[in-house]
Amino acid sequence: MTVHILALETSSSVCGVALLACGDGPPQVFIQEHDATGEHAERLLPMADDVMREAGIGRAELSAVAFGQGPGGFTGLRVACGVAQGIGYALGIPVMPVVSLLAVAERDRAAGASPGLVRVVVQDARMGEVYLGAYHMRGSGQAARWETLQAPLLLDAARVERWLANAWADWALAGRELPGLRLVGDALDAHPDLRRIQLDGAVTETGDPLRADAAAIACLALQAWRDGATLEPEHAMPLYVRDKVAYTTRERELGAGGNPRVEGPPVRIEPMLPEHLDDVAEIESLVQSFPWSRRNFQDGLEAGYAAYVARREGRTLGFYMSLYAPDVAHLLVIAVAPGEQKKGVGGRLLRHCEAEARAKRLPAIILEVRPSNRNALAFYQHEGYRQLATRRNYYPAPGGGREDACVMQKTL
Repeated sequence: MTVHILALETSSSVCGVALLACGDGPPQVFIQEHDATGEHAERLLPMADDVMREAGIGRAELSAVAFGQGPGGFTGLRVACGVAQGIGYALGIPVMPVVSLLAVAERDRAAGASPGLVRVVVQDARMGEVYLGAYHMRGSGQAARWETLQAPLLLDAARVERWLANAWADWALAGRELPGLRLVGDALDAHPDLRRIQLDGAVTETGDPLRADAAAIACLALQAWRDGATLEPEHAMPLYVRDKVAYTTRERELGAGGNPRVEGPPVRIEPMLPEHLDDVAEIESLVQSFPWSRRNFQDGLEAGYAAYVARREGRTLGFYMSLYAPDVAHLLVIAVAPGEQKKGVGGRLLRHCEAEARAKRLPAIILEVRPSNRNALAFYQHEGYRQLATRRNYYPAPGGGREDACVMQKTL
């Protein structure tokens, strides 16, 4: 059976469509591109018809539709997501969002340069900022998979070198043996000083000012298809990272808009130690109606559960504790101090947990959350978690009652 995947990429000014056909032999990719600032909506579907005509297939033969979900231009991301959803609904086929920064890393890897290095993708976000993501390819051949060391974040371009130095130390602390890194992405042209970054103790290369393209989206989507990592159309969402552009300078200085922009002293993820337990128990008591006790956390450490804290300048900002079973990772508890919420700490802790699970080659991670905790539900959904089941009367509730738990899962 031949798999046909239509891929759309509009996160930049370039409007791209690719049709990947994979049967018994090597995949074939048919591509159309046009630098069409402001014309994505008008051009995308005609270009899709063109590549399908070139490949000699009809719409009914499509297996899935993929799109570059961002980060990138707001309008372009909405167009690609909306068109992908429309195709998915109309044809009854699944949708596969692909992070556009990861597609840049895939483009660079496919070019054959420095295969073992971490790809640090820096895309121009304008206003003196960049979108940054970091990816490392593990394995080879059919077993090769990208590991996300840093999901996309918004960062002042002048802070990239400092951020990388701290991130490299974090990755080393987590026991990862990485030979070096390679910077790629169009921010290398927008911010030439990035080309001069050199980290102590790490090979540091500068690659090309690449952008995501539809061919790379298609190749990543094929791997997702093989792994069963598809979505129903209604669950597909763009990845904005920056949620608003039109803030005043003063508003942006004050952090308005909830943008996960990295500022101030670095946050480090460290193993939880007994001396952290007082801080951890205090944070838990501040954010939970029915908190774990200090003894619960101590028992977890003694039982060998994986436990980490987020710390900055000697202060504990948040934590998580997880259990790695033979077939799945189970996030038991995660919390961030009230004054540190909505600053990216929770996302960083969650992605650290996911990275640890991937390193153990676990296929998925599960967690439970109260249906009444709408902020937590929205947070997990934004991070790619989907409801798997409901556990009846799982949580204690006020007045001696019980509350159900939403069991959520993310395929790794």
